[in-house]
Amino acid sequence: MTTVHTSSIHSLPLLARGKVRDNYAVGTDRILMVASDRLSAFDVILGEPIPGKGILLTQMALFWFAKLGHICPNHLTGEAPESAVTAEEVPQVTGRSMLVKRLKPLPIEAVVRGYLAGSGWKEYQDSQSVCGVPLPADLRNASKLAAPIYTPAAKAAVGDHDENITFEQSVAAIGADLAGRIRDLSIQIYSEAAAFALTKGVIIADTKFEFGLDTDGTLVLMDEVLTPDSSRFWPVEGYVEGSNPPSYDKQFVRDWLEQVQIDGKPWNKTPPAPRVPADVIAKTAAKYQEALERLTA
Repeated sequence: MTTVHTSSIHSLPLLARGKVRDNYAVGTDRILMVASDRLSAFDVILGEPIPGKGILLTQMALFWFAKLGHICPNHLTGEAPESAVTAEEVPQVTGRSMLVKRLKPLPIEAVVRGYLAGSGWKEYQDSQSVCGVPLPADLRNASKLAAPIYTPAAKAAVGDHDENITFEQSVAAIGADLAGRIRDLSIQIYSEAAAFALTKGVIIADTKFEFGLDTDGTLVLMDEVLTPDSSRFWPVEGYVEGSNPPSYDKQFVRDWLEQVQIDGKPWNKTPPAPRVPADVIAKTAAKYQEALERLTA
């Protein structure tokens, strides 16, 4: 297995490097998305890769795209990513890449929450609501919501934090029709995925989706979907309302970063990130692997 912190595909023009993915132009109508082994935490890219992470993310996304394809179109072309690069570049691509349609991305992160956690829990404590959605007064950390709620965010540039917004603000950004369709599709996708995951002993507490428009104006699900990088996964057996459940995502490395000291002070969550020790890297990789195995077994 080739570990890839930063891909180096010279046969194709580089379009952008995100927190995890490196995107290359394939002609004018397709993109080669390479999922690296980079890990970002608190919107800072760490210097140490998580070996195999990009492959795990890609395989999980492909699993969900296949399982949920009846709900809405997705960006996959069905073509082998290896066909877009030279023989020497194939090892950087195999297992960790998708050859996808080039779309017009919409500037909204479509976030769905089935449980109260993370920034939603923090906001709830201040306002008894999340992104303008009022909630009952008796909820606790990790409480299951009566029904999933849609809490969009405005996409930020790499290195910046996405900004939670209200549904009305998403309407102002992309129009009422698109905003409503994204909301309804996102809740439907989350609900079906969450119900399936429960049969595998996994709670999907929340997740985010991205959508784009093709040349015909069709709304298309894009980027990654229902991976440990875009979702909060909890094992059913570790779930207790009122506390942070153990997690299958990058929460393990987040927790380490929260307690690490630099020159006797907590890390201020700005670059450069602290050097992550080998045991934390190994345990984080194991969490990703376990999530894939439980969900796809």
